[in-house]
Amino acid sequence: MTVKLDGYYIGVDVGTGSARACIIDSRGEILGLASKNITKWEPKQDYFNQSSQEIWENICWCTKKVMADSKVDPSQVKGIGFDATCSLVVLRESDDSPVGVGPDFGDAYQNIILWMDHRAPKQTKEINETGHYCLKYVGGQMSLEMEIPKVKWLKENMPGDLFNQCKFYDLADFLTHKATGSETRSFCSVVCKQGYVPVGVDGSVKGWSEEFLTSIGLPELVEDNFRRIGGVLNENGSYLSAGQRVGNLNEQAASELGLTTGCAVGSGVIDAYSGWIGTVAAKTDADDGRDASMEAVTHRLAAVAGTSTCHLVMSDDPVFVPGVWGPYRDVLIPGKWMAEGGQSTTGQLLHHVITTHHSSGKLSELAAAQGVSKFEILNSRLEEMQKEQSAPSIVYLARHLFFYGDLYGNRSPIANSSMRGDIVGQSMDVSLDALCLEYLAAVEFIGQQTRHIIEALNGSGHKVDQIYLSGGQCRNSLLTKIMATACNMPVIMPKYIDASVVLGTAMLGAKAAVGDAANLWDIMSELSSEGSVVYPNKSEDIDYKLLHAKYEIFLDQAERQQKYRAQVNKALGIQD
Repeated sequence: MTVKLDGYYIGVDVGTGSARACIIDSRGEILGLASKNITKWEPKQDYFNQSSQEIWENICWCTKKVMADSKVDPSQVKGIGFDATCSLVVLRESDDSPVGVGPDFGDAYQNIILWMDHRAPKQTKEINETGHYCLKYVGGQMSLEMEIPKVKWLKENMPGDLFNQCKFYDLADFLTHKATGSETRSFCSVVCKQGYVPVGVDGSVKGWSEEFLTSIGLPELVEDNFRRIGGVLNENGSYLSAGQRVGNLNEQAASELGLTTGCAVGSGVIDAYSGWIGTVAAKTDADDGRDASMEAVTHRLAAVAGTSTCHLVMSDDPVFVPGVWGPYRDVLIPGKWMAEGGQSTTGQLLHHVITTHHSSGKLSELAAAQGVSKFEILNSRLEEMQKEQSAPSIVYLARHLFFYGDLYGNRSPIANSSMRGDIVGQSMDVSLDALCLEYLAAVEFIGQQTRHIIEALNGSGHKVDQIYLSGGQCRNSLLTKIMATACNMPVIMPKYIDASVVLGTAMLGAKAAVGDAANLWDIMSELSSEGSVVYPNKSEDIDYKLLHAKYEIFLDQAERQQKYRAQVNKALGIQD
């Protein structure tokens, strides 16, 4: 259907390292974009904290900046949406003041446990050992990156009666609470990361499970119909799908954001899900006759790349995939299901490789001298090496180097946070050329693991045949070509490579503004632009042959690591 849109919409994106805002017009054109870094504290190894106060202040700076840059009248901004990392925000119930999350509980400024925090392996293990039915909707087990293990850690470590004074939010839900004063939660947050099973799914009556929360040692969350985590739908709580209207900006938030109380606020989402919203409706010629309908979108995998990469696909019916989170109902479009795979490190993996190598200093010097990125230096040098060695392709240069890159554990489809990396084929060469090859092998790993995730999805019933990639990795032509060829499917990139997430969030603002007059897919279709396509190499090409041969080696490396760990653990009488 054709959507009638007028006015302007703002999207707010809170990532791991920065807060951003954009303003778009009724055609989806970005008129202003602003970003401000946010602090990430690491008080102990694997502990990562942030501040909700700092994040809100930086959001307000960004929204005022885009309003000033675009010169749009605030009264013409009809809607605003929020996305954020799936991080845990802790407030005092009595007055909404921040509560410290430790290890220094006296520091209330640090009141967020960041998504990538790994302080709760013990609590995660204990939760998963219950084998509760709701775990099957998060890939069979909770990840220590999710929020319930973090809440359990807080209960077991907070001093005195502090835990009993707290209420808990996903960061995106905190932002809509701050903007409106409403306690409404998003299905995206609670279903994807907190063990909420929507009413009617698998016999769920209240969404939250009293049996589950009690069995894992969190009976406090059950009190008063789950009051401290959002309540019960249509009793003492409200839950909405992406972009459904939470309310309007309250007076304080409107003043701080530089907007008006006439601005509607859409239900928020986890940042990766906003990447799905901002990419998968991009228009291309890669659909082979499929029209831009809801059926077409079930073939499209959104790979939302940054520090880590999330892989999202929609389906009409629930599809259970071992090691993949979900299926999640209602989180984006009511009645539709989402599955979420992921790689714990992709951008961070490449950063690690190029900053820890013996020749990282030389790489930095060359990049600074030439005024280009380190990746441009590496890709350029690989092209030179290909010519110097008369190699048939760049991929051929690393034909005998086998890199397995789960340095921070495996999110999908192995779902084992104890997984680590290994390299087979290293020599004593520590030159810049050796760094180039290791970087190339790490890029290969990202492509091969993407294939591993897609094969797990399709093997269980999904039908992915296109990858919609977003983030800075889209600029890396070597990476996109390797990913397309390794997976043997086209990689589509949106018009706004670096802003697809925040653009998707602005679409939530548009959805909130129009209400029930249009569904989210109609909004996405109206506001999405043309995308570009990278096609895979053909099967007779040497890169195709190499990457598909090395995929079998990639799988073997993953299997052998698990076998070796099990052998050692058996000998020691321990478990991971």
